[in-house]
Formats: sequence, structure tokens, C-alpha cells
Amino acid sequence: MNLPLVRGLGEQIVDRLRDDIFSGRVREGERLRETELATRFEVSRSPIRDALKQLTWEGVVETDRNRGSQVARSAPDEIQTLIIPLRRTVETHALRLFFGTLQDSDFAQWEAILERMKQACEEGDFAVASEQDVAFHRHWVQRSNSPDLLAIWSVIVARVRRHFLESHQAYTDPLDIYREHLPIIQRLKDGDLEGTVLALEEHIQ
Repeated sequence: MNLPLVRGLGEQIVDRLRDDIFSGRVREGERLRETELATRFEVSRSPIRDALKQLTWEGVVETDRNRGSQVARSAPDEIQTLIIPLRRTVETHALRLFFGTLQDSDFAQWEAILERMKQACEEGDFAVASEQDVAFHRHWVQRSNSPDLLAIWSVIVARVRRHFLESHQAYTDPLDIYREHLPIIQRLKDGDLEGTVLALEEHIQ
């Protein structure tokens, strides 16, 4: 069931489609038809077209004049091995940028995401768990207030998105997905920058 769009149409549609793709609800190679999406979101085709352009720029969607838009393929395993250290570098750099300006609202945001992740893990819903995992780290990078850093991160995660879902499905106890994020937030609450860096680096594998 779709919730009503309450923010900018393009931004809201991008977020919804990105979540669907990163969680695996919309599969790699699946066609994204403007008319069907316009019906789903109850909007004209213009904001749909803008959303698809944004996702194409991020590398999540591939657009061809003859075939239209479809979900891009994830990078092959050997490329993911190269990309994951780059993601680790981006997220630790974001941490150093925002560490000195943390507010209670930041922790409230992360804790809300983690609560949704915990519930998904308890229910064995790996799609939602993966979606919230990406949301946790996306907010992390957004908090740096660096559009360039967020753009780099978005392209990186677009290439390794399959890694989230596949790695989560390999857990014997799904709640470990949730538990692995707790040391990061605890180090952050303790005001321990280097401890948070270490916890984050150990988490991103």
C-alpha cells in the first residue's frame, strides 16, 4: 500500500523507487514504465521522468532510447571487492565531517531506522531489513551536508546493492543484522571518534 506523497514529488518518488530496488522488491533488469509508475504514484509522467533521470545518474537505473528504463545490474563480485573499501572511505570521511555537530535529532533518526530494522529482522523480512540498512548509512552520509560526498556514495551503493540483500540472507540469526549497528551508535554517543571509525570500518565488509 502506497502512502500519499507529502514532500517534493520527484524526491519522494526517487526515494520510493530506490528503496524498492535496493531491497530487491524490484529486481535487476526489470522494466520501469513511466505510465505504470505514474498510475502507481497518481502523478503525471513528468515527475516520473525526472525521478528516472536521477536514478539513472546514480547508476541504479539504465535508460536506453529504444528500450526505455530498467533496473541496472549490480557490479560483478570482483568489482564489488574493489568498491567496498571505497564505500568504507566515504563513510568514515562523512563521519569526520559531521562528528562535531551531532544533535539529539540525529540519534533519534538513526534509532528510528534501527527500530524498523529490528522489527524486520524479527519477522525475517530481509527486504525491509536491507532497505533500513541502506537508509541508516544514507542518513550517515547525508549528515555530512556534502552533496558531492552523497553523490559519490549513491553511485557506490548502487553498484553493490545486491551485497546488502545477499549478505543478510546468509545470517543464521537475522537479529545480528540489527545488533551489528549498535556498537557504531554507542561509540558515537560516547563521543569516541576513533572508536566510531573503527566500529564503522569493521561493520562495512
